[in-house]
Amino acid sequence: MSDNELGAFLRERREALKPADVGLPGGGRRRTPGLRRSELATVAGVSVEYLTRLEQGRDRNPSVQVLVSLADALRMTPEERVHLRYLAKVTSGGIALCPGAGHVPAHTVRPAVRAVLDRLDPTPAVLLNRLGEVLAHTSGFERVFGPLGLLEDDRPNLNRYVFADVRARIAFPDWDKVADEQAAALRYEAGPDDPYAADLIDTLAFAAGEAFTGRMSGPSGPPRPAPVQRLAHPEAGELRLAREPLDLAGGEERILVYLPADDATTAALDRLTGRRPGALRAVTA
Repeated sequence: MSDNELGAFLRERREALKPADVGLPGGGRRRTPGLRRSELATVAGVSVEYLTRLEQGRDRNPSVQVLVSLADALRMTPEERVHLRYLAKVTSGGIALCPGAGHVPAHTVRPAVRAVLDRLDPTPAVLLNRLGEVLAHTSGFERVFGPLGLLEDDRPNLNRYVFADVRARIAFPDWDKVADEQAAALRYEAGPDDPYAADLIDTLAFAAGEAFTGRMSGPSGPPRPAPVQRLAHPEAGELRLAREPLDLAGGEERILVYLPADDATTAALDRLTGRRPGALRAVTA
């Protein structure tokens, strides 16, 4: 990473937009591509001098309010907003959490748990920690969720995918219900003095705004998963999946097994996972 990734990213996004993209007139011939600094400053409500310092790396501690204003003005996608926040934290030196602070979420997979997943394969099944991070999965899970983009990150996270990846709204036809469920689960798992959960919550709030923060203000209590989750798969069409959680010793992790909820989904999963037809029967949710 260079010494001024934040400034370079802001400049790149500014130069990628045209004045019309942000509701401004074109203004004749332009020496530089995209928006002028003065135009972005006007839309974002910051001074040209301050924006110049940010782009040149002479100011490395923009406030969250400034970042939100710039992200809004630059019409950033949820993924770009997450990246902007990450770069701002790196630039300010605040990316690392104190190793001894809070309850560190699990990131390792015990051999016995790996053996359980191996036995479940090729049934779609995933090992999640309390923050929704994907720790391990079966090949069947990859064939179902890989084409949806869930597993593309170095450290995939189901919560981040639902709220910060625009593809999730296509992948889940009932996205509002899925979002309600994920927010309820995160509220339930996040402790009052948990910097790891707080960091994830801040990231999702920055990326998704009211779609996330509004749900996080709901009543506390364990989530109530829907009996069937619909999934729009690019190869197999609509899948109707019943989910069976398997809680593990210690309560830090759980295996989530996806089972077909109707005969059409049974046949589709057989094709996706390479099972012999009829090996996995539909369950009544």
